[in-house]
Amino acid sequence: MTTEQLLQLVLFALDDGKGRDIKIIDVRGKTNIADFMVIASGTSERHVKSLAGHVVEEARKNETQPIGVEGENVGEWVLVDLGDVVVHVMKPQTREFYQLEKFWYGDYPAALH
Repeated sequence: MTTEQLLQLVLFALDDGKGRDIKIIDVRGKTNIADFMVIASGTSERHVKSLAGHVVEEARKNETQPIGVEGENVGEWVLVDLGDVVVHVMKPQTREFYQLEKFWYGDYPAALH
């Protein structure tokens, strides 16, 4: 499966599970850990876990085994590592606190570096 196909699979799974505020961040040239990061919000801990589980299920259906899944016990923030695509599913409060989009887009003020 190509990176673009994997990205589309992730977006489908998140949209199908009613994920909110889905963002794609192209991190090629910024890090070698992945090509894309996808960040989405769930409405509750249960919804966050469900969205991440749906991503894992769809990946496995398409013969892609996640490298790792972390945070599924708590449900505030679940990370699904699919290699070229890393998925972060968070509760809105957690997402606001960590502001991953700003970090990867480089929007933090210099004083925070």
